[in-house]
Amino acid sequence: MSIMQDSREATMEGRRTDGTPIRRPLSPHLQVYDMMQLTSAMSIAGRITGVVWTVGMVILVWWLVATAAGPGAYDAVSWFLTSWLGVLGMVGLTAAAWYHTLNGVRHLAWDAGYGYDLPSTYKSGRAVLIATAVMTVLTWLVAIIAWAS
Repeated sequence: MSIMQDSREATMEGRRTDGTPIRRPLSPHLQVYDMMQLTSAMSIAGRITGVVWTVGMVILVWWLVATAAGPGAYDAVSWFLTSWLGVLGMVGLTAAAWYHTLNGVRHLAWDAGYGYDLPSTYKSGRAVLIATAVMTVLTWLVAIIAWAS
């Protein structure tokens, strides 16, 4: 009997249903996934949009603190947020927010046992992408109309 050099080796030992021993991988690696596959890309995008949401919350706190700090600080934040870079960032944040929210609803449906078969997964994935684009455009149309009046 061999002595394990690494405690992780214990999780690599297994048996097939017919009883033959096999060595399992420790975990799936990025090389295993096809990044052009819709399900993989959407899973990774969900994680990325979660990080973008966090950055958006930092910007919100920055804006709130500047608002409380006085006109000078508020003017600086307003200048940045209304610059082309700030507006581009806000549009990206809006898209990330909609994607993360809609993809979260999709995951809730999966948790409830609906739409987990492969054709439904692809159909709901495409729906999330289309709805993200539509809702981002609608959000900004409403914002522009509100700013103009």
